[in-house]
Amino acid sequence: MAAYAVAAGQAVLVAALAPWLLGWMRAVRARLEGRAGGRFGQPWRDLRKQLRKEPITPADAGVFFVAAPPVLMATSLLIAGAAPYVSTRGPLSGVADLVVVVGLLLLGTVALALAGLDTGTAFGGMGASREMTIAALVEPTLLLAVFALSTRVGSTDLAAIVAAGAADPARVISPVGALAAAALAVAVLAESGRLPVDNPSTHLELTMVHEAMVLEYAGRDLALVEWAAAMRLSILLGLLATLFLPWGVATSLHPAALAGATALFAVKVFALGGLLAAGEVFLAKVRLFRVPELLAGSFVLGLLAVLTASVLA
Repeated sequence: MAAYAVAAGQAVLVAALAPWLLGWMRAVRARLEGRAGGRFGQPWRDLRKQLRKEPITPADAGVFFVAAPPVLMATSLLIAGAAPYVSTRGPLSGVADLVVVVGLLLLGTVALALAGLDTGTAFGGMGASREMTIAALVEPTLLLAVFALSTRVGSTDLAAIVAAGAADPARVISPVGALAAAALAVAVLAESGRLPVDNPSTHLELTMVHEAMVLEYAGRDLALVEWAAAMRLSILLGLLATLFLPWGVATSLHPAALAGATALFAVKVFALGGLLAAGEVFLAKVRLFRVPELLAGSFVLGLLAVLTASVLA
């Protein structure tokens, strides 16, 4: 029962931290750009306002449009509860491995892309097409980057990989770890729709990807989509922090260890979010036909990480 409580606590933690993470990243970027920026908790206020409004469904939309927000939210909560963010002693250890987590991420992406197509609008179809093109290149990179770390462990179980990295730092601080971290970092930018792959703060026709698929949503449905998108960013940054900075993750279910691991996880995620926001100040969105080249480069880094891990094993 304690393991299930930890999983539920992780899901609640990620859901609660995600809007604050967005507010923190916007504040960091505004400060570096010399702007006052909004309030730190503004994303939570926006969600609260949207949750009070009635959702509106387009006349031509079908079941995919209606089902996408809860599917996207459910997959995000399931990943947040199953991943070894706070403790490696979760109830799904050995089951929620690398392939399952990447599959759940892809399921949410496909659900939102189908919703964009279901509306029958030009913007929705355009955004869905671009999103699936990016996903086809990102998901293999995610698999390769983490698979490189699993080679020495002999398991694709994320909890086992994190536990092995915490016990032996040489597994992480190595050429394999550097190549895998670089590949995963680029994949995180693409999967979460951040610069230079996508610009989450624009609605320009020629540049938007994620925003094009959610233009028809309003009210509670829009709140669920935006909340899930913020959670996916927290989930990906959490995976990056946990896999390559595994120190502090609890290997037992002792309350003191869990409390320390929870605080350290929040610090890691917010630190990575701040670095990402600071980097976006100096980055520009690449042209759409250049995105496959960028993602192909990250795929090559992941492949090199796997080959290096096989040679050094």
